[in-house]
Amino acid sequence: MRKCHLLVVTCLVVAMAGCQSSGPDSSAGREGYFTWVDEQGRVRHTPIPKAAVDGDEEGEGQGNTREDSASEEVDDEFNLENYPDGNQLEKDGYIRPGEPQPYFTWRDAEGNFRVSYYQPDTRSAVEKGRIKPPVQLTQASIHQPGEESGGTGLPEGADPEAMAVLAMEPDTESFFAQWSRECCRNLDKTETEEWQQGREFGIDMDETAPVHSFSTGDSPYRLVRLPSEETHNDFILHLRSFANDGVFVPSVAFLDASFEPSRIVTDLVVEYVPESWHSLGYLQAYIPVFPARGERWMVIFTRDDDLAGQTVFEGKYGPEAIPHTRTGELGLSREGE
Repeated sequence: MRKCHLLVVTCLVVAMAGCQSSGPDSSAGREGYFTWVDEQGRVRHTPIPKAAVDGDEEGEGQGNTREDSASEEVDDEFNLENYPDGNQLEKDGYIRPGEPQPYFTWRDAEGNFRVSYYQPDTRSAVEKGRIKPPVQLTQASIHQPGEESGGTGLPEGADPEAMAVLAMEPDTESFFAQWSRECCRNLDKTETEEWQQGREFGIDMDETAPVHSFSTGDSPYRLVRLPSEETHNDFILHLRSFANDGVFVPSVAFLDASFEPSRIVTDLVVEYVPESWHSLGYLQAYIPVFPARGERWMVIFTRDDDLAGQTVFEGKYGPEAIPHTRTGELGLSREGE
């Protein structure tokens, strides 16, 4: 009876040991693999290490332990590697230092797989030349009916002598009122310029141009008939003044059908475009025109203040200056034509 008892115990021990060793194989049963294409276009199979699998299982069993360890490893130091310059990162195609260069895989004529690296192009559609950039209207001083006068008034009930004590100038007429009083019904209308559609057309501001005494000084001028409301909606005028031994700095006034001023544009912040192999240098401005609001004529003139100045630009060998003159050659066109 005692031998039988020992035999049963021995069988149970062997059975329990077999159950403990019959679990999944750590090298074969628990490992997987992933498939990828290398830089030469060859298909690769890489086993997933046991440590990665065990790490996933341990992370699942330990709650937030992995997240806590990851947060502890975050490098909160501010440096160029962690926080690169945004503009430089954009130029680099948003590839951070140490990251691999992007590439694409292709097959050549012989059937071989090839890999080509490339630099991501982060330029906008305007920078790539696919679309035309929007026109920026030229900054200027706009004078219209009803604008405030140029002087400074005293509060109601104040002593008039206080103005002299404070060296304050009395109220004066607005620029629009002063300029309109000297123009424009008495302008010479025998030589007017007709608007030419579909292209840029030239206007000579030379010795043959009529001269008028504006409130801003004596100036040659040209009177241009604007396109009618029936043929043109409101549009943007592209005005160019070419530099040739000097440059004509324009101001523009818009008149209604009765030759009464409706809008005066002065102090144009023009852009200078240097000369090239196919064109003289020129000043250019973009000015809105409103035929739908009754603008029928345009007067181009210059001011004494403009004649006293000069245009300075950065040339090949340093700053260069162009004198302002009473004569010049202009080009007019509708933007987009």
